[in-house]
Amino acid sequence: MSIELRKISKEEYSLVADMFNKYRIFYKQPSNLELAKQYLKERLENNEAVIFMAFDNRTNNLLGFTLLYARFSSVSAIKNWHIGDLFVENNQRKQGIGRRLLSEALKFATEHKSKFLSLNTALDNYNAQKIYEDFGFQKREFLPDYLYYQFDIEQK
Repeated sequence: MSIELRKISKEEYSLVADMFNKYRIFYKQPSNLELAKQYLKERLENNEAVIFMAFDNRTNNLLGFTLLYARFSSVSAIKNWHIGDLFVENNQRKQGIGRRLLSEALKFATEHKSKFLSLNTALDNYNAQKIYEDFGFQKREFLPDYLYYQFDIEQK
């Protein structure tokens, strides 16, 4: 397998819609492909998000994606980024795809002069927590069902 990562354009939202729907189902939401398509389309058209996808360039199969949301800071007058979603197909896990998507998100945030890149993860998602901590993300606060992590770009 030869894995390639790339940022999708506004017009390509439908490429990840099915997997985004699976991601929502994973978090116990009802399946709704039309809702998934509309949501992704609106986020990209409104420049509220950026999506990177990982795919096998031999088969063109989608393997995973990450969706970053813009977070604005009035005080520092800067746009930071938050990883809202990172998902890899079950049968594609343990191959470094999630780490590559995370690395791509960090590279994007750094190139766009963000002060930090943040994310949340479930309290019981120990595999993801290990990956985030290995990357240098630090736990900042505990929410009722999630952990908040932040990677301070300016300090690295």
